[in-house]
Amino acid sequence: MILRVVLAAFAALGFFIVPAALAQTPASPSPPPASLAPPNTPNGARPGNEIGTGSSLPLGSSASNINPSDTPSTLAPNLPSPPIGENASPREYLMSARGALAAGRTGEAQQSMEMAETRTLDRSVAYNATMQPDDSRFIQLITQALQALASGDRSRSLTLIDQAMPLARS
Repeated sequence: MILRVVLAAFAALGFFIVPAALAQTPASPSPPPASLAPPNTPNGARPGNEIGTGSSLPLGSSASNINPSDTPSTLAPNLPSPPIGENASPREYLMSARGALAAGRTGEAQQSMEMAETRTLDRSVAYNATMQPDDSRFIQLITQALQALASGDRSRSLTLIDQAMPLARS
């Protein structure tokens, strides 16, 4: 008896749902905005970007997009990598940043400082502290050096790098 009631209820429900579902026509998808449209390259990359090479457009050689005052575009340029390899220590990245900055290669200096900062953030922390930013003196000095670079003060940036160097992990 209960089985008949359950079956009757499902049948009645199906009587209302099936016609409503059949009456719906699928909406035609709207095309994506031009900025999200698929690229016309066979490998799926934007023109000028080679997958797996670390090379992408736009390329840049000058420091930029550090803060709003030095951000000419919403697309940050691909900055030159330091010539020390991607597994270098924070200290090696800072030494590379110092050399690049002294030679006037501000884009490479920015990339090196950002890599020093990133390598420093690769650290072990307690599970409940994973969302807390690293506010160590080393990170503060790199942040200040990047801000000095953004404002065009290379001398101040070099001084801050020199102050951070003894605090860097080797």
